[in-house]
Amino acid sequence: MQWVTDLSAAILASVASFLLSWPFWRDFEYWAESHVAWWVYFIGGFVLAVYVFYVFIGSLRMLFLHAADEIAESAALVEDEQSDEGRLS
Repeated sequence: MQWVTDLSAAILASVASFLLSWPFWRDFEYWAESHVAWWVYFIGGFVLAVYVFYVFIGSLRMLFLHAADEIAESAALVEDEQSDEGRLS
């Protein structure tokens, strides 16, 4: 079920990127002679953007999971050290 959330976030981010890159915002000064070429460019860029955002979100999740594991591991070590100090006293 997590992949649905990741894909949805990737699509929303790609739509925002698509809208920001639309030539309308630049008074159509970058339109090529062929509108078909622009549609191919935008569709290909959109698919690539969805993929890049999806991989980025997955990598970010993995980074946070590793950080959480390290925090839990260091907390367990501190707890073990404290319990060892209590036995020595």
